[in-house]
Amino acid sequence: MPYLVAADLPAGTAGARFRALLGRPGILQIPGTHNGLAALQAKAAGFEAVYLSGAAMSASMGLPDLGVITVDEVCFFVRQVVRASGLPLLVDGDTGYGEALNVMHMVRAFEEAGAGAVHVEDQLLPKKCGHLNDKKLADAHDMAAKVHAAARARRDLVIVARTDAAASEGIDGAVARAKLYLEAGADAIFPEALTTAEMFRAFAAAMPGVTLLANMTEFGRTPFFTASEFEAMGYRMVIWPVSSLRVANKAQSRLYAAIRRDGGTQNMIGDMQTRAELYATIGYHDYEALDASIVETVIPQGMPQR
Repeated sequence: MPYLVAADLPAGTAGARFRALLGRPGILQIPGTHNGLAALQAKAAGFEAVYLSGAAMSASMGLPDLGVITVDEVCFFVRQVVRASGLPLLVDGDTGYGEALNVMHMVRAFEEAGAGAVHVEDQLLPKKCGHLNDKKLADAHDMAAKVHAAARARRDLVIVARTDAAASEGIDGAVARAKLYLEAGADAIFPEALTTAEMFRAFAAAMPGVTLLANMTEFGRTPFFTASEFEAMGYRMVIWPVSSLRVANKAQSRLYAAIRRDGGTQNMIGDMQTRAELYATIGYHDYEALDASIVETVIPQGMPQR
Protein backbone atom coordinates (compact mmCIF):
# COMPACT_ATOMS: atom_id res chain seq x y z
CA MET A 1 0.00 0.00 0.00
CA PRO A 2 1.15 3.62 -0.30
CA TYR A 3 3.34 4.77 2.56
CA LEU A 4 1.11 6.24 5.25
CA VAL A 5 2.92 5.12 8.42
CA ALA A 6 6.55 5.63 9.30
CA ALA A 7 7.38 1.92 9.42
CA ASP A 8 6.39 1.55 5.76
CA LEU A 9 8.69 4.31 4.46
CA PRO A 10 11.61 3.18 2.27
CA ALA A 11 14.96 3.17 4.04
CA GLY A 12 17.44 5.73 2.73
CA THR A 13 17.01 8.66 0.40
CA ALA A 14 15.67 8.28 -3.12
CA GLY A 15 19.04 9.28 -4.58
CA ALA A 16 20.91 6.70 -2.50
CA ARG A 17 18.43 3.99 -3.49
CA PHE A 18 18.75 4.90 -7.17
CA ARG A 19 22.56 4.73 -6.92
CA ALA A 20 22.32 1.35 -5.21
CA LEU A 21 20.29 -0.01 -8.13
CA LEU A 22 22.92 1.25 -10.57
CA GLY A 23 25.58 -0.47 -8.51
CA ARG A 24 24.09 -3.90 -9.07
CA PRO A 25 24.96 -6.19 -11.99
CA GLY A 26 22.79 -5.98 -15.09
CA ILE A 27 20.95 -3.18 -16.83
CA LEU A 28 18.43 -1.14 -14.83
CA GLN A 29 15.05 -1.28 -16.59
CA ILE A 30 13.00 1.88 -15.98
CA PRO A 31 9.49 2.06 -17.47
CA GLY A 32 7.69 5.35 -17.87
CA THR A 33 4.83 5.88 -15.41
CA HIS A 34 2.68 8.87 -16.26
CA ASN A 35 0.75 8.90 -12.97
CA GLY A 36 0.56 7.25 -9.57
CA LEU A 37 -1.62 4.34 -10.69
CA ALA A 38 0.77 3.51 -13.53
CA ALA A 39 3.61 3.54 -10.98
CA LEU A 40 1.74 1.04 -8.81
CA GLN A 41 1.20 -1.21 -11.80
CA ALA A 42 4.89 -1.01 -12.75
CA LYS A 43 5.85 -1.92 -9.20
CA ALA A 44 3.43 -4.86 -9.20
CA ALA A 45 5.07 -6.07 -12.43
CA GLY A 46 8.40 -6.23 -10.61
CA PHE A 47 10.18 -3.04 -11.68
CA GLU A 48 12.43 -1.42 -9.09
CA ALA A 49 12.67 2.10 -10.51
CA VAL A 50 10.33 4.25 -12.59
CA TYR A 51 10.55 7.21 -14.98
CA LEU A 52 8.58 10.40 -15.58
CA SER A 53 8.74 11.67 -19.15
CA GLY A 54 8.31 15.33 -20.00
CA ALA A 55 6.43 14.29 -23.12
CA ALA A 56 4.09 12.05 -21.10
CA MET A 57 3.45 14.71 -18.45
CA SER A 58 2.81 17.37 -21.10
CA ALA A 59 0.55 15.13 -23.17
CA SER A 60 -1.44 14.05 -20.12
CA MET A 61 -2.13 17.78 -19.57
CA GLY A 62 -3.18 18.19 -23.21
CA LEU A 63 0.00 20.10 -24.09
CA PRO A 64 2.84 19.51 -26.59
CA ASP A 65 6.33 18.55 -25.45
CA LEU A 66 7.87 21.99 -26.02
CA GLY A 67 9.14 22.78 -22.54
CA VAL A 68 6.04 24.73 -21.57
CA ILE A 69 5.24 22.96 -18.28
CA THR A 70 6.68 24.33 -15.05
CA VAL A 71 8.75 22.97 -12.18
CA ASP A 72 5.72 23.03 -9.88
CA GLU A 73 3.60 21.11 -12.37
CA VAL A 74 6.29 18.45 -12.69
CA CYS A 75 6.57 18.24 -8.89
CA PHE A 76 2.87 17.36 -8.78
CA PHE A 77 3.62 14.30 -10.93
CA VAL A 78 6.76 13.47 -8.95
CA ARG A 79 4.92 13.50 -5.64
CA GLN A 80 2.11 11.23 -6.79
CA VAL A 81 4.41 8.67 -8.42
CA VAL A 82 6.76 8.56 -5.41
CA ARG A 83 3.94 8.49 -2.87
CA ALA A 84 2.10 5.73 -4.72
CA SER A 85 5.02 3.41 -5.44
CA GLY A 86 7.86 4.33 -3.10
CA LEU A 87 10.26 3.47 -5.95
CA PRO A 88 13.32 5.52 -6.90
CA LEU A 89 12.22 7.90 -9.66
CA LEU A 90 14.14 9.33 -12.62
CA VAL A 91 12.56 12.59 -13.81
CA ASP A 92 12.84 14.35 -17.15
CA GLY A 93 14.07 17.86 -16.31
CA ASP A 94 13.96 19.08 -19.94
CA THR A 95 16.43 21.98 -20.29
CA GLY A 96 16.35 22.81 -16.57
CA TYR A 97 13.58 25.44 -16.92
CA GLY A 98 16.07 28.23 -17.54
CA GLU A 99 19.71 28.89 -16.82
CA ALA A 100 22.00 27.84 -13.94
CA LEU A 101 20.00 29.35 -11.08
CA ASN A 102 16.78 27.85 -12.47
CA VAL A 103 18.47 24.46 -12.65
CA MET A 104 19.49 24.72 -9.00
CA HIS A 105 15.89 25.55 -8.06
CA MET A 106 14.67 22.57 -10.13
CA VAL A 107 17.08 20.18 -8.42
CA ARG A 108 16.03 21.24 -4.93
CA ALA A 109 12.33 21.15 -5.84
CA PHE A 110 12.58 17.68 -7.36
CA GLU A 111 14.54 16.34 -4.39
CA GLU A 112 12.01 17.77 -1.95
CA ALA A 113 9.21 16.15 -3.99
CA GLY A 114 10.95 12.78 -3.67
CA ALA A 115 12.84 12.21 -6.94
CA GLY A 116 15.98 10.07 -7.00
CA ALA A 117 17.46 11.22 -10.32
CA VAL A 118 16.96 13.86 -13.01
CA HIS A 119 18.19 14.29 -16.55
CA VAL A 120 18.84 17.65 -18.16
CA GLU A 121 19.36 18.15 -21.89
CA ASP A 122 21.47 20.46 -24.04
CA GLN A 123 18.71 21.89 -26.22
CA LEU A 124 17.57 25.49 -26.43
CA LEU A 125 13.97 26.52 -25.80
CA PRO A 126 11.52 25.88 -27.27
CA LYS A 127 12.89 22.35 -26.93
CA LYS A 128 11.58 19.41 -28.93
CA CYS A 129 11.22 15.70 -28.48
CA GLY A 130 14.68 14.29 -29.03
CA HIS A 131 13.50 12.25 -32.02
CA LEU A 132 12.23 15.23 -34.04
CA ASN A 133 14.13 17.33 -36.56
CA ASP A 134 15.69 20.81 -36.34
CA LYS A 135 16.66 20.70 -32.68
CA LYS A 136 18.68 23.71 -31.60
CA LEU A 137 21.57 22.95 -29.28
CA ALA A 138 22.88 25.07 -26.43
CA ASP A 139 26.54 25.98 -26.33
CA ALA A 140 28.35 23.03 -24.74
CA HIS A 141 29.95 25.20 -22.05
CA ASP A 142 26.58 26.75 -21.17
CA MET A 143 25.17 23.26 -20.73
CA ALA A 144 28.18 22.28 -18.63
CA ALA A 145 27.45 25.27 -16.40
CA LYS A 146 23.92 23.92 -15.87
CA VAL A 147 25.28 20.49 -14.97
CA HIS A 148 27.72 22.07 -12.53
CA ALA A 149 24.90 24.09 -10.97
CA ALA A 150 22.79 20.93 -10.61
CA ALA A 151 25.66 19.09 -8.94
CA ARG A 152 26.21 21.98 -6.51
CA ALA A 153 22.54 22.20 -5.57
CA ARG A 154 21.75 18.52 -5.07
CA ARG A 155 21.94 16.68 -1.80
CA ASP A 156 22.24 13.23 -3.35
CA LEU A 157 20.10 13.43 -6.51
CA VAL A 158 21.65 11.50 -9.40
CA ILE A 159 22.43 13.91 -12.27
CA VAL A 160 22.11 12.54 -15.79
CA ALA A 161 23.29 14.81 -18.63
CA ARG A 162 21.45 14.25 -21.90
CA THR A 163 23.00 15.30 -25.19
CA ASP A 164 21.00 15.67 -28.40
CA ALA A 165 24.13 16.41 -30.43
CA ALA A 166 24.41 13.16 -32.37
CA ALA A 167 21.91 14.31 -35.02
CA SER A 168 23.80 17.51 -35.89
CA GLU A 169 27.35 17.01 -34.61
CA GLY A 170 27.75 13.25 -35.02
CA ILE A 171 29.02 10.75 -32.48
CA ASP A 172 32.31 12.59 -32.05
CA GLY A 173 30.50 15.82 -31.19
CA ALA A 174 28.15 14.03 -28.79
CA VAL A 175 31.09 12.32 -27.09
CA ALA A 176 32.99 15.61 -26.72
CA ARG A 177 29.96 17.20 -25.11
CA ALA A 178 29.41 14.20 -22.83
CA LYS A 179 32.99 14.35 -21.55
CA LEU A 180 32.57 18.04 -20.77
CA TYR A 181 29.36 17.31 -18.86
CA LEU A 182 31.04 14.57 -16.86
CA GLU A 183 33.81 16.98 -15.88
CA ALA A 184 31.11 19.41 -14.74
CA GLY A 185 29.66 16.83 -12.33
CA ALA A 186 27.24 14.57 -14.22
CA ASP A 187 26.87 11.05 -12.80
CA ALA A 188 25.64 9.51 -16.06
CA ILE A 189 25.18 10.35 -19.74
CA PHE A 190 22.10 9.98 -21.93
CA PRO A 191 22.88 10.11 -25.68
CA GLU A 192 19.54 10.81 -27.31
CA ALA A 193 18.15 9.68 -30.67
CA LEU A 194 20.91 7.33 -31.78
CA THR A 195 19.68 5.55 -34.89
CA THR A 196 21.70 2.34 -35.24
CA ALA A 197 23.29 -0.34 -33.09
CA GLU A 198 26.64 0.81 -34.46
CA MET A 199 26.04 4.32 -33.08
CA PHE A 200 25.12 2.95 -29.64
CA ARG A 201 28.25 0.79 -29.61
CA ALA A 202 30.51 3.57 -30.85
CA PHE A 203 29.28 5.99 -28.20
CA ALA A 204 29.74 3.42 -25.44
CA ALA A 205 33.20 2.48 -26.70
CA ALA A 206 34.23 6.14 -26.52
CA MET A 207 32.97 6.43 -22.93
CA PRO A 208 34.54 3.46 -21.08
CA GLY A 209 33.46 3.11 -17.47
CA VAL A 210 30.73 5.76 -17.81
CA THR A 211 27.15 5.02 -16.74
CA LEU A 212 25.04 5.34 -19.90
CA LEU A 213 21.28 5.56 -20.40
CA ALA A 214 19.46 4.36 -23.52
CA ASN A 215 16.03 5.56 -24.61
CA MET A 216 13.70 2.98 -26.17
CA THR A 217 10.82 5.13 -27.32
CA GLU A 218 8.34 3.97 -29.94
CA PHE A 219 7.77 5.81 -33.24
CA GLY A 220 11.13 7.56 -33.03
CA ARG A 221 14.53 7.32 -34.70
CA THR A 222 15.83 4.42 -32.61
CA PRO A 223 15.07 0.86 -33.84
CA PHE A 224 13.61 -1.58 -31.34
CA PHE A 225 16.23 -3.08 -29.03
CA THR A 226 15.63 -5.15 -25.91
CA ALA A 227 17.11 -4.38 -22.51
CA SER A 228 19.61 -7.22 -22.88
CA GLU A 229 20.68 -5.88 -26.28
CA PHE A 230 21.30 -2.41 -24.83
CA GLU A 231 23.27 -4.02 -21.99
CA ALA A 232 25.44 -5.88 -24.50
CA MET A 233 26.10 -2.55 -26.25
CA GLY A 234 27.42 -1.03 -23.01
CA TYR A 235 24.42 0.66 -21.40
CA ARG A 236 23.50 0.55 -17.70
CA MET A 237 19.96 1.99 -17.88
CA VAL A 238 17.09 1.86 -20.36
CA ILE A 239 13.84 3.82 -20.29
CA TRP A 240 10.53 3.27 -22.09
CA PRO A 241 9.34 6.83 -21.56
CA VAL A 242 5.87 7.16 -23.09
CA SER A 243 4.80 3.53 -23.59
CA SER A 244 2.28 3.46 -20.71
CA LEU A 245 0.64 6.68 -21.90
CA ARG A 246 0.47 5.46 -25.49
CA VAL A 247 -1.30 2.25 -24.47
CA ALA A 248 -3.68 4.04 -22.08
CA ASN A 249 -4.55 6.70 -24.66
CA LYS A 250 -5.27 4.12 -27.35
CA ALA A 251 -7.58 2.25 -24.97
CA GLN A 252 -9.39 5.45 -23.96
CA SER A 253 -9.89 6.38 -27.61
CA ARG A 254 -11.52 3.01 -28.28
CA LEU A 255 -13.72 3.43 -25.21
CA TYR A 256 -15.04 6.85 -26.21
CA ALA A 257 -15.68 5.67 -29.76
CA ALA A 258 -17.60 2.67 -28.42
CA ILE A 259 -19.79 4.81 -26.13
CA ARG A 260 -20.56 7.15 -29.00
CA ARG A 261 -21.29 4.26 -31.36
CA ASP A 262 -23.14 1.89 -29.02
CA GLY A 263 -24.73 4.28 -26.58
CA GLY A 264 -22.95 2.67 -23.63
CA THR A 265 -19.96 0.66 -22.46
CA GLN A 266 -21.56 -2.78 -22.74
CA ASN A 267 -19.18 -3.87 -25.52
CA MET A 268 -16.04 -2.70 -23.68
CA ILE A 269 -16.44 -4.52 -20.35
CA GLY A 270 -13.92 -7.18 -21.32
CA ASP A 271 -11.26 -4.48 -21.86
CA MET A 272 -11.80 -2.89 -18.46
CA GLN A 273 -9.96 -3.30 -15.19
CA THR A 274 -12.58 -4.59 -12.75
CA ARG A 275 -13.41 -2.86 -9.51
CA ALA A 276 -11.75 -5.71 -7.60
CA GLU A 277 -8.59 -5.38 -9.70
CA LEU A 278 -8.46 -1.62 -9.15
CA TYR A 279 -8.97 -1.97 -5.40
CA ALA A 280 -6.22 -4.58 -5.23
CA THR A 281 -3.84 -2.29 -7.15
CA ILE A 282 -4.40 0.77 -4.97
CA GLY A 283 -4.58 -1.20 -1.71
CA TYR A 284 -8.14 -0.13 -0.92
CA HIS A 285 -8.69 -2.75 1.78
CA ASP A 286 -5.31 -1.98 3.34
CA TYR A 287 -6.50 1.58 3.83
CA GLU A 288 -9.68 0.31 5.44
CA ALA A 289 -7.71 -1.93 7.79
CA LEU A 290 -5.37 0.91 8.71
CA ASP A 291 -8.28 3.20 9.41
CA ALA A 292 -9.90 0.58 11.66
CA SER A 293 -6.63 0.09 13.56
CA ILE A 294 -6.32 3.72 14.61
CA VAL A 295 -7.53 4.32 18.16
CA GLU A 296 -10.23 6.94 18.37
CA THR A 297 -9.01 10.13 20.00
CA VAL A 298 -10.53 10.81 23.44
CA ILE A 299 -11.05 14.52 24.00
CA PRO A 300 -10.74 15.66 27.63
CA GLN A 301 -14.01 16.90 29.11
CA GLY A 302 -13.62 20.13 31.04
CA MET A 303 -10.72 21.23 33.21
CA PRO A 304 -9.29 19.07 36.02
CA GLN A 305 -10.02 20.33 39.56
CA ARG A 306 -7.22 21.36 41.91
